[in-house]
Amino acid sequence: MPIVTPYQNSRRFISTAGAGTGTGATFAIAATTFTDDAGTAATAFPATFNYYNLYVNGILQTADTSSVTTTAITIPDGNALDGGSPIVVQFVVS
Repeated sequence: MPIVTPYQNSRRFISTAGAGTGTGATFAIAATTFTDDAGTAATAFPATFNYYNLYVNGILQTADTSSVTTTAITIPDGNALDGGSPIVVQFVVS
């Protein structure tokens, strides 16, 4: 049986698609362009987390639509999104 951590919380970050750079497979949004739940500018995404959810314009995306590091989230072909589309990344941590 897997070990279930007794405490889980989440860290949410919000930005817009217009904050991203690159095109096609290299489109990425830097962690420093996001704000957290408190409205504070983010410096990095969590280094360890159980999983993350990506919401584009309020719609939960499937796991194959992005990859994340502590410095950025990569959304292939995200440059096709309207620049004002909200991007929310939620990290579930324990």
